[in-house]
Amino acid sequence: MEEASASGNHSYSGSPITNIAQDHLLTILLLLPIDAIFSLSMTCKRLRAITSSDTLWKYLCKRDLGSSCVDALINSNSSSSSSSSIHNNNHHNNHHQFSWMRLYKQVYKMDSVTCHRFSEPQHGQLDFPSARASHSLNFVSNCLVLFGGGCEGGRHLDDTWVAYIGNDFRSMLRWQAVNSTSPSGRFGHTCVEMGDFLVLFGGINDRGNRQNDTWMGQVTYNENHSVAFSWKMLDVGAVAPPPRGAHAACSIDDKRMLIHGGIGLHGLRLGDTWVLEFSDSRCFGTWHQIVAQPSPAPRSGHTLTCIGQSRTILFGGRGLGYEVLGDVWMLDTCQGYLKWVPILYDLQGIPHSVSLPRVGHTATMVLGGRLLIYGGEDSYRHRKNDFWVLDVSAIPCTSMQHSTMSSSKRVKDKNMWKRWKSSGYEPLCRSFHRACVDHSGRFLYVFGGMVDGFLQPAEPSGLRFDRELFLVELVLQLRD
Repeated sequence: MEEASASGNHSYSGSPITNIAQDHLLTILLLLPIDAIFSLSMTCKRLRAITSSDTLWKYLCKRDLGSSCVDALINSNSSSSSSSSIHNNNHHNNHHQFSWMRLYKQVYKMDSVTCHRFSEPQHGQLDFPSARASHSLNFVSNCLVLFGGGCEGGRHLDDTWVAYIGNDFRSMLRWQAVNSTSPSGRFGHTCVEMGDFLVLFGGINDRGNRQNDTWMGQVTYNENHSVAFSWKMLDVGAVAPPPRGAHAACSIDDKRMLIHGGIGLHGLRLGDTWVLEFSDSRCFGTWHQIVAQPSPAPRSGHTLTCIGQSRTILFGGRGLGYEVLGDVWMLDTCQGYLKWVPILYDLQGIPHSVSLPRVGHTATMVLGGRLLIYGGEDSYRHRKNDFWVLDVSAIPCTSMQHSTMSSSKRVKDKNMWKRWKSSGYEPLCRSFHRACVDHSGRFLYVFGGMVDGFLQPAEPSGLRFDRELFLVELVLQLRD
Protein backbone atom coordinates (compact mmCIF):
# COMPACT_ATOMS: atom_id res chain seq x y z
CA MET A 1 0.00 0.00 0.00
CA GLU A 2 2.78 2.45 0.91
CA GLU A 3 4.58 1.65 -2.37
CA ALA A 4 1.38 2.17 -4.33
CA SER A 5 0.74 5.47 -2.59
CA ALA A 6 4.28 6.66 -3.18
CA SER A 7 4.18 5.78 -6.86
CA GLY A 8 0.92 7.66 -7.19
CA ASN A 9 2.70 10.90 -6.24
CA HIS A 10 4.93 10.67 -9.36
CA SER A 11 4.00 12.07 -12.73
CA TYR A 12 5.53 9.00 -14.40
CA SER A 13 3.66 5.91 -15.48
CA GLY A 14 3.25 2.93 -13.17
CA SER A 15 5.91 0.92 -15.02
CA PRO A 16 8.62 -0.23 -12.60
CA ILE A 17 11.40 0.96 -14.91
CA THR A 18 10.28 4.57 -14.58
CA ASN A 19 10.78 4.44 -10.81
CA ILE A 20 14.46 3.51 -11.04
CA ALA A 21 16.93 6.19 -9.96
CA GLN A 22 18.30 8.14 -12.92
CA ASP A 23 21.93 7.07 -12.35
CA HIS A 24 20.88 3.41 -12.32
CA LEU A 25 18.71 3.93 -15.38
CA LEU A 26 21.64 5.46 -17.28
CA THR A 27 23.75 2.45 -16.34
CA ILE A 28 21.08 0.10 -17.70
CA LEU A 29 20.71 2.07 -20.94
CA LEU A 30 24.46 1.92 -21.56
CA LEU A 31 24.20 -1.88 -21.58
CA LEU A 32 21.71 -1.82 -24.47
CA PRO A 33 22.26 -1.60 -28.23
CA ILE A 34 21.42 1.72 -29.82
CA ASP A 35 18.22 0.42 -31.48
CA ALA A 36 16.85 -0.64 -28.09
CA ILE A 37 17.61 2.80 -26.65
CA PHE A 38 15.66 4.48 -29.45
CA SER A 39 12.75 2.09 -28.87
CA LEU A 40 12.67 2.83 -25.14
CA SER A 41 12.70 6.56 -25.82
CA MET A 42 9.19 6.25 -27.27
CA THR A 43 7.65 4.52 -24.25
CA CYS A 44 7.23 7.42 -21.81
CA LYS A 45 8.19 11.04 -21.17
CA ARG A 46 10.82 10.23 -18.56
CA LEU A 47 12.69 7.80 -20.79
CA ARG A 48 12.38 10.23 -23.67
CA ALA A 49 14.04 12.92 -21.56
CA ILE A 50 16.83 10.65 -20.36
CA THR A 51 17.56 9.23 -23.84
CA SER A 52 17.85 12.80 -25.13
CA SER A 53 20.23 13.92 -22.41
CA ASP A 54 23.71 15.08 -23.33
CA THR A 55 25.15 12.94 -20.53
CA LEU A 56 23.83 9.69 -22.00
CA TRP A 57 25.07 10.50 -25.52
CA LYS A 58 28.48 11.48 -24.24
CA TYR A 59 28.80 8.04 -22.61
CA LEU A 60 27.42 6.36 -25.76
CA CYS A 61 30.02 8.13 -27.91
CA LYS A 62 32.80 6.95 -25.63
CA ARG A 63 31.32 3.45 -25.45
CA ASP A 64 30.88 2.91 -29.17
CA LEU A 65 33.67 5.09 -30.57
CA GLY A 66 36.20 4.64 -27.77
CA SER A 67 37.31 7.21 -25.20
CA SER A 68 40.71 7.81 -26.78
CA CYS A 69 39.12 8.19 -30.20
CA VAL A 70 36.57 10.72 -28.91
CA ASP A 71 39.24 12.73 -27.09
CA ALA A 72 41.41 12.82 -30.21
CA LEU A 73 38.41 13.77 -32.34
CA ILE A 74 37.63 16.69 -30.04
CA ASN A 75 41.25 17.87 -30.07
CA SER A 76 41.52 17.60 -33.84
CA ASN A 77 38.33 19.57 -34.39
CA SER A 78 39.32 22.29 -31.94
CA SER A 79 42.09 23.31 -34.35
CA SER A 80 39.62 23.95 -37.16
CA SER A 81 37.66 27.20 -37.22
CA SER A 82 34.72 25.40 -38.83
CA SER A 83 34.47 23.16 -35.79
CA SER A 84 35.69 25.47 -33.05
CA SER A 85 32.55 24.92 -30.97
CA ILE A 86 33.31 21.26 -30.31
CA HIS A 87 35.42 22.10 -27.27
CA ASN A 88 32.76 24.34 -25.75
CA ASN A 89 30.59 22.43 -23.28
CA ASN A 90 29.25 25.53 -21.53
CA HIS A 91 25.52 24.89 -21.11
CA HIS A 92 24.90 28.65 -20.87
CA ASN A 93 26.11 29.23 -24.42
CA ASN A 94 23.56 27.47 -26.59
CA HIS A 95 24.89 28.92 -29.85
CA HIS A 96 28.21 27.13 -29.40
CA GLN A 97 26.89 24.12 -27.54
CA PHE A 98 28.36 20.87 -28.84
CA SER A 99 25.84 18.06 -29.08
CA TRP A 100 27.05 14.55 -28.29
CA MET A 101 23.89 13.15 -29.85
CA ARG A 102 24.69 15.00 -33.06
CA LEU A 103 28.23 13.63 -33.06
CA TYR A 104 26.97 10.07 -32.60
CA LYS A 105 24.38 10.34 -35.37
CA GLN A 106 26.77 12.09 -37.75
CA VAL A 107 29.42 9.41 -37.29
CA TYR A 108 27.01 6.63 -38.23
CA LYS A 109 25.53 8.61 -41.14
CA MET A 110 28.93 9.26 -42.72
CA ASP A 111 29.10 8.34 -46.38
CA SER A 112 31.79 10.55 -47.88
CA VAL A 113 35.35 11.81 -47.61
CA THR A 114 37.13 14.99 -48.63
CA CYS A 115 40.70 14.82 -49.92
CA HIS A 116 43.18 17.60 -49.18
CA ARG A 117 46.39 18.09 -51.11
CA PHE A 118 49.54 19.00 -49.22
CA SER A 119 51.97 21.41 -50.83
CA GLU A 120 54.31 19.59 -53.16
CA PRO A 121 58.04 19.71 -52.38
CA GLN A 122 60.01 22.22 -54.40
CA HIS A 123 62.21 20.99 -57.24
CA GLY A 124 65.43 19.61 -55.82
CA GLN A 125 64.14 19.72 -52.23
CA LEU A 126 66.05 17.14 -50.21
CA ASP A 127 64.10 17.12 -46.94
CA PHE A 128 61.18 15.16 -48.37
CA PRO A 129 60.84 11.40 -48.96
CA SER A 130 61.52 10.33 -52.52
CA ALA A 131 58.99 8.52 -54.73
CA ARG A 132 58.39 4.92 -53.70
CA ALA A 133 55.93 2.03 -53.35
CA SER A 134 55.53 -1.00 -51.06
CA HIS A 135 57.00 1.03 -48.18
CA SER A 136 55.55 1.46 -44.69
CA LEU A 137 53.72 4.48 -43.24
CA ASN A 138 52.54 4.63 -39.63
CA PHE A 139 51.00 7.11 -37.22
CA VAL A 140 52.64 6.74 -33.79
CA SER A 141 53.28 9.19 -30.93
CA ASN A 142 51.65 12.01 -32.96
CA CYS A 143 54.11 11.48 -35.82
CA LEU A 144 54.12 10.00 -39.28
CA VAL A 145 56.94 7.48 -39.71
CA LEU A 146 57.91 6.26 -43.18
CA PHE A 147 60.44 3.55 -43.94
CA GLY A 148 61.91 1.90 -47.02
CA GLY A 149 60.07 0.81 -50.12
CA GLY A 150 60.95 0.21 -53.75
CA CYS A 151 61.79 2.84 -56.36
CA GLU A 152 62.65 3.13 -60.06
CA GLY A 153 64.75 0.35 -61.48
CA GLY A 154 63.51 -2.13 -58.88
CA ARG A 155 65.90 -0.69 -56.29
CA HIS A 156 65.17 -0.79 -52.59
CA LEU A 157 65.35 2.09 -50.11
CA ASP A 158 66.60 2.00 -46.51
CA ASP A 159 65.71 5.49 -45.27
CA THR A 160 63.49 6.41 -42.31
CA TRP A 161 61.53 9.69 -42.27
CA VAL A 162 59.57 11.29 -39.42
CA ALA A 163 57.08 14.17 -39.54
CA TYR A 164 55.43 15.64 -36.45
CA ILE A 165 51.68 16.18 -36.92
CA GLY A 166 50.46 18.11 -33.88
CA ASN A 167 46.95 19.57 -34.11
CA ASP A 168 47.28 21.29 -37.50
CA PHE A 169 46.19 18.49 -39.78
CA ARG A 170 46.21 20.49 -42.99
CA SER A 171 49.55 22.26 -42.85
CA MET A 172 52.57 21.24 -44.92
CA LEU A 173 54.48 18.68 -42.90
CA ARG A 174 58.16 19.05 -42.14
CA TRP A 175 59.85 15.75 -42.81
CA GLN A 176 63.20 14.91 -41.32
CA ALA A 177 65.44 11.99 -42.19
CA VAL A 178 66.55 9.78 -39.30
CA ASN A 179 70.27 9.10 -39.05
CA SER A 180 70.55 5.98 -36.96
CA THR A 181 70.90 2.23 -37.23
CA SER A 182 67.95 0.93 -39.22
CA PRO A 183 66.75 -2.24 -40.91
CA SER A 184 68.49 -3.04 -44.19
CA GLY A 185 66.92 -1.73 -47.38
CA ARG A 186 63.72 -3.52 -48.43
CA PHE A 187 60.24 -3.24 -49.87
CA GLY A 188 57.10 -5.30 -49.31
CA HIS A 189 57.74 -5.40 -45.55
CA THR A 190 55.09 -4.74 -42.90
CA CYS A 191 55.21 -2.29 -40.01
CA VAL A 192 52.42 -2.04 -37.42
CA GLU A 193 51.70 0.23 -34.45
CA MET A 194 51.80 -1.43 -31.05
CA GLY A 195 51.15 1.21 -28.42
CA ASP A 196 54.01 3.71 -28.63
CA PHE A 197 56.17 1.32 -30.66
CA LEU A 198 56.41 0.17 -34.26
CA VAL A 199 57.10 -3.46 -35.16
CA LEU A 200 58.60 -4.20 -38.59
CA PHE A 201 58.88 -7.63 -40.16
CA GLY A 202 60.25 -9.14 -43.37
CA GLY A 203 60.49 -7.64 -46.83
CA ILE A 204 62.46 -8.12 -50.06
CA ASN A 205 65.63 -6.36 -51.23
CA ASP A 206 66.63 -5.47 -54.78
CA ARG A 207 68.57 -8.73 -55.12
CA GLY A 208 65.38 -10.69 -54.48
CA ASN A 209 66.43 -11.83 -51.02
CA ARG A 210 63.53 -12.34 -48.60
CA GLN A 211 63.90 -11.27 -44.96
CA ASN A 212 62.42 -12.61 -41.72
CA ASP A 213 63.96 -10.28 -39.16
CA THR A 214 61.89 -8.32 -36.63
CA TRP A 215 62.62 -4.71 -35.64
CA MET A 216 61.12 -2.30 -33.12
CA GLY A 217 61.02 1.46 -33.61
CA GLN A 218 60.21 4.28 -31.21
CA VAL A 219 59.70 8.04 -31.43
CA THR A 220 61.41 10.13 -28.76
CA TYR A 221 61.34 13.85 -28.05
CA ASN A 222 64.53 15.71 -27.14
CA GLU A 223 64.81 18.48 -24.57
CA ASN A 224 64.50 21.10 -27.29
CA HIS A 225 61.23 19.42 -28.41
CA SER A 226 62.79 18.08 -31.60
CA VAL A 227 61.72 14.62 -32.77
CA ALA A 228 64.05 11.63 -32.89
CA PHE A 229 63.50 8.03 -33.91
CA SER A 230 65.43 4.84 -33.25
CA TRP A 231 65.32 1.23 -34.48
CA LYS A 232 66.54 -1.90 -32.72
CA MET A 233 66.36 -5.55 -33.71
CA LEU A 234 64.07 -7.66 -31.54
CA ASP A 235 65.29 -10.90 -30.03
CA VAL A 236 62.79 -13.59 -31.05
CA GLY A 237 64.78 -16.72 -30.26
CA ALA A 238 65.34 -19.59 -32.68
CA VAL A 239 61.83 -19.84 -34.15
CA ALA A 240 60.66 -17.36 -36.81
CA PRO A 241 58.37 -17.43 -39.86
CA PRO A 242 60.01 -18.30 -43.19
CA PRO A 243 61.42 -15.23 -45.03
CA ARG A 244 58.87 -13.32 -47.11
CA GLY A 245 57.66 -10.06 -48.55
CA ALA A 246 54.33 -8.63 -49.78
CA HIS A 247 52.65 -10.28 -46.77
CA ALA A 248 50.03 -8.71 -44.50
CA ALA A 249 50.25 -7.86 -40.81
CA CYS A 250 48.39 -6.11 -38.02
CA SER A 251 48.55 -5.59 -34.28
CA ILE A 252 45.77 -7.44 -32.46
CA ASP A 253 46.51 -5.90 -29.06
CA ASP A 254 49.44 -4.21 -27.31
CA LYS A 255 51.33 -7.50 -27.02
CA ARG A 256 50.61 -9.51 -30.17
CA MET A 257 51.24 -9.07 -33.90
CA LEU A 258 49.70 -11.22 -36.63
CA ILE A 259 51.15 -11.91 -40.10
CA HIS A 260 49.75 -13.91 -43.01
CA GLY A 261 50.90 -15.03 -46.45
CA GLY A 262 53.23 -13.15 -48.78
CA ILE A 263 55.84 -14.19 -51.33
CA GLY A 264 58.45 -16.57 -49.97
CA LEU A 265 61.54 -18.19 -51.41
CA HIS A 266 61.56 -18.91 -55.17
CA GLY A 267 58.54 -16.61 -55.60
CA LEU A 268 56.13 -19.03 -53.94
CA ARG A 269 53.00 -17.46 -52.48
CA LEU A 270 52.40 -18.45 -48.88
CA GLY A 271 49.22 -19.10 -46.89
CA ASP A 272 50.56 -19.53 -43.36
CA THR A 273 49.56 -17.50 -40.31
CA TRP A 274 51.91 -16.54 -37.46
CA VAL A 275 51.52 -14.65 -34.18
CA LEU A 276 54.34 -12.78 -32.43
CA GLU A 277 53.84 -12.48 -28.67
CA PHE A 278 55.88 -9.92 -26.75
CA SER A 279 57.27 -10.16 -23.26
CA ASP A 280 56.07 -7.61 -20.70
CA SER A 281 59.33 -5.70 -21.09
CA ARG A 282 59.04 -5.79 -24.92
CA CYS A 283 62.68 -6.89 -25.03
CA PHE A 284 61.84 -10.35 -26.32
CA GLY A 285 59.25 -11.90 -28.61
CA THR A 286 58.08 -15.43 -29.42
CA TRP A 287 56.66 -16.57 -32.76
CA HIS A 288 53.89 -19.21 -32.94
CA GLN A 289 52.30 -20.58 -36.08
CA ILE A 290 48.52 -20.89 -36.25
CA VAL A 291 47.46 -24.11 -37.97
CA ALA A 292 43.72 -24.21 -38.68
CA GLN A 293 41.33 -25.47 -41.31
CA PRO A 294 39.76 -23.96 -43.23
CA SER A 295 42.14 -21.06 -43.82
CA PRO A 296 42.63 -18.37 -46.48
CA ALA A 297 44.30 -19.48 -49.71
CA PRO A 298 47.94 -18.43 -50.30
CA ARG A 299 48.23 -14.84 -51.48
CA SER A 300 50.26 -11.63 -51.53
CA GLY A 301 49.43 -7.93 -51.59
CA HIS A 302 46.43 -8.42 -49.29
CA THR A 303 45.52 -6.70 -46.01
CA LEU A 304 44.98 -7.67 -42.38
CA THR A 305 43.12 -5.25 -40.11
CA CYS A 306 42.15 -5.66 -36.47
CA ILE A 307 38.53 -4.55 -36.08
CA GLY A 308 38.41 -4.76 -32.29
CA GLN A 309 37.23 -7.35 -29.80
CA SER A 310 40.07 -9.66 -30.85
CA ARG A 311 38.76 -9.96 -34.41
CA THR A 312 40.89 -9.51 -37.53
CA ILE A 313 39.72 -9.12 -41.13
CA LEU A 314 41.70 -10.38 -44.15
CA PHE A 315 40.75 -9.00 -47.57
CA GLY A 316 41.88 -9.42 -51.17
CA GLY A 317 45.34 -10.00 -52.60
CA ARG A 318 46.80 -11.99 -55.50
CA GLY A 319 46.48 -15.77 -55.42
CA LEU A 320 48.60 -18.68 -56.61
CA GLY A 321 47.34 -18.36 -60.18
CA TYR A 322 47.94 -14.58 -60.14
CA GLU A 323 44.18 -14.04 -59.89
CA VAL A 324 43.05 -11.02 -57.87
CA LEU A 325 40.89 -12.03 -54.91
CA GLY A 326 37.89 -10.40 -53.27
CA ASP A 327 37.21 -12.80 -50.42
CA VAL A 328 36.83 -11.79 -46.78
CA TRP A 329 38.03 -13.90 -43.84
CA MET A 330 37.82 -13.29 -40.11
CA LEU A 331 40.23 -14.59 -37.47
CA ASP A 332 38.95 -14.51 -33.91
CA THR A 333 41.68 -14.65 -31.27
CA CYS A 334 39.45 -14.41 -28.20
CA GLN A 335 40.06 -16.82 -25.28
CA GLY A 336 43.13 -18.27 -26.96
CA TYR A 337 41.15 -20.26 -29.52
CA LEU A 338 42.13 -19.30 -33.08
CA LYS A 339 40.14 -20.16 -36.18
CA TRP A 340 39.71 -18.64 -39.62
CA VAL A 341 36.10 -18.15 -40.72
CA PRO A 342 35.20 -17.14 -44.32
CA ILE A 343 32.68 -14.30 -44.52
CA LEU A 344 30.33 -14.89 -47.47
CA TYR A 345 28.65 -11.67 -48.51
CA ASP A 346 25.83 -10.76 -50.89
CA LEU A 347 26.98 -9.11 -54.13
CA GLN A 348 23.54 -7.67 -54.96
CA GLY A 349 24.36 -4.31 -53.43
CA ILE A 350 27.53 -3.88 -55.50
CA PRO A 351 27.18 -2.39 -59.03
CA HIS A 352 28.22 -4.81 -61.77
CA SER A 353 30.52 -2.16 -63.27
CA VAL A 354 32.64 -2.06 -60.13
CA SER A 355 35.52 -4.47 -59.58
CA LEU A 356 35.70 -4.97 -55.83
CA PRO A 357 38.44 -7.67 -55.78
CA ARG A 358 41.83 -5.99 -55.59
CA VAL A 359 45.49 -6.22 -54.66
CA GLY A 360 47.89 -3.55 -53.43
CA HIS A 361 45.10 -1.63 -51.66
CA THR A 362 45.03 -0.29 -48.10
CA ALA A 363 42.48 -1.26 -45.42
CA THR A 364 42.28 1.00 -42.38
CA MET A 365 39.98 0.96 -39.36
CA VAL A 366 38.41 4.43 -39.17
CA LEU A 367 35.93 6.35 -37.05
CA GLY A 368 32.64 4.55 -36.43
CA GLY A 369 34.02 1.03 -36.67
CA ARG A 370 34.34 0.93 -40.45
CA LEU A 371 37.03 -0.69 -42.53
CA LEU A 372 38.02 1.83 -45.20
CA ILE A 373 39.43 0.26 -48.38
CA TYR A 374 41.28 2.62 -50.72
CA GLY A 375 42.91 2.13 -54.12
CA GLY A 376 44.71 -0.97 -55.31
CA GLU A 377 44.43 -2.67 -58.69
CA ASP A 378 42.20 -5.30 -60.28
CA SER A 379 43.01 -8.40 -62.31
CA TYR A 380 43.60 -6.23 -65.40
CA ARG A 381 46.14 -4.13 -63.46
CA HIS A 382 43.82 -1.15 -63.58
CA ARG A 383 44.66 1.03 -60.59
CA LYS A 384 41.86 2.39 -58.44
CA ASN A 385 40.99 5.69 -56.82
CA ASP A 386 37.82 4.65 -55.01
CA PHE A 387 36.84 4.43 -51.35
CA TRP A 388 34.91 1.41 -50.10
CA VAL A 389 33.67 0.78 -46.59
CA LEU A 390 33.19 -2.67 -45.11
CA ASP A 391 30.66 -2.39 -42.28
CA VAL A 392 32.13 -4.70 -39.66
CA SER A 393 28.98 -4.41 -37.53
CA ALA A 394 27.26 -6.53 -40.20
CA ILE A 395 29.70 -9.38 -39.59
CA PRO A 396 28.27 -11.78 -37.00
CA CYS A 397 30.32 -12.56 -33.93
CA THR A 398 31.54 -16.12 -33.74
CA SER A 399 31.22 -18.30 -30.68
CA MET A 400 34.59 -19.49 -29.51
CA GLN A 401 33.22 -22.86 -28.51
CA HIS A 402 34.65 -25.34 -31.00
CA SER A 403 31.47 -27.41 -31.05
CA THR A 404 29.26 -24.51 -32.11
CA MET A 405 31.47 -22.51 -34.46
CA SER A 406 30.36 -22.91 -38.07
CA SER A 407 32.85 -23.18 -40.91
CA SER A 408 31.54 -20.01 -42.57
CA LYS A 409 29.36 -16.99 -41.90
CA ARG A 410 27.03 -15.59 -44.54
CA VAL A 411 26.17 -11.91 -44.30
CA LYS A 412 22.75 -11.20 -45.76
CA ASP A 413 23.05 -7.43 -45.35
CA LYS A 414 23.69 -6.21 -48.89
CA ASN A 415 24.97 -2.94 -47.42
CA MET A 416 27.97 -4.70 -45.91
CA TRP A 417 29.96 -3.09 -48.73
CA LYS A 418 29.27 0.54 -49.53
CA ARG A 419 31.10 2.91 -51.81
CA TRP A 420 31.75 6.34 -50.29
CA LYS A 421 31.67 9.58 -52.24
CA SER A 422 34.84 11.64 -52.55
CA SER A 423 35.17 15.41 -52.99
CA GLY A 424 37.94 18.00 -52.97
CA TYR A 425 41.33 17.15 -54.39
CA GLU A 426 41.33 14.14 -56.72
CA PRO A 427 44.56 12.12 -56.36
CA LEU A 428 45.83 9.80 -59.06
CA CYS A 429 44.72 6.19 -59.12
CA ARG A 430 47.33 4.12 -57.29
CA SER A 431 48.34 0.76 -55.90
CA PHE A 432 50.93 -0.45 -53.39
CA HIS A 433 50.70 2.90 -51.60
CA ARG A 434 50.43 3.10 -47.82
CA ALA A 435 47.89 4.76 -45.52
CA CYS A 436 47.55 5.32 -41.77
CA VAL A 437 44.95 6.99 -39.59
CA ASP A 438 45.34 9.41 -36.69
CA HIS A 439 44.11 8.67 -33.15
CA SER A 440 40.65 10.12 -33.83
CA GLY A 441 40.06 7.78 -36.76
CA ARG A 442 38.90 10.72 -38.87
CA PHE A 443 42.07 11.73 -40.74
CA LEU A 444 43.78 9.29 -43.10
CA TYR A 445 47.27 10.01 -44.50
CA VAL A 446 48.22 8.43 -47.83
CA PHE A 447 51.71 8.42 -49.34
CA GLY A 448 53.31 7.14 -52.53
CA GLY A 449 52.49 4.05 -54.55
CA MET A 450 52.47 3.04 -58.19
CA VAL A 451 50.57 5.35 -60.58
CA ASP A 452 50.11 5.61 -64.32
CA GLY A 453 53.13 7.10 -66.06
CA PHE A 454 51.50 9.58 -68.42
CA LEU A 455 52.55 12.72 -66.58
CA GLN A 456 56.31 12.26 -66.67
CA PRO A 457 58.87 9.69 -67.86
CA ALA A 458 57.94 6.30 -66.51
CA GLU A 459 59.22 2.77 -66.22
CA PRO A 460 59.04 0.65 -69.42
CA SER A 461 55.89 -0.92 -67.96
CA GLY A 462 54.13 2.44 -68.16
CA LEU A 463 54.17 2.86 -64.39
CA ARG A 464 55.86 5.40 -62.22
CA PHE A 465 56.53 5.75 -58.52
CA ASP A 466 54.74 8.54 -56.67
CA ARG A 467 55.90 10.81 -53.84
CA GLU A 468 52.64 12.57 -53.09
CA LEU A 469 51.24 12.88 -49.58
CA PHE A 470 47.56 13.73 -49.22
CA LEU A 471 44.98 13.77 -46.43
CA VAL A 472 41.62 12.01 -46.51
CA GLU A 473 39.09 13.53 -44.09
CA LEU A 474 35.90 11.74 -43.11
CA VAL A 475 33.12 14.29 -43.54
CA LEU A 476 31.27 15.25 -40.35
CA GLN A 477 28.78 18.09 -40.01
CA LEU A 478 29.11 18.94 -36.33
CA ARG A 479 27.40 22.32 -36.36
CA ASP A 480 23.79 23.20 -37.00
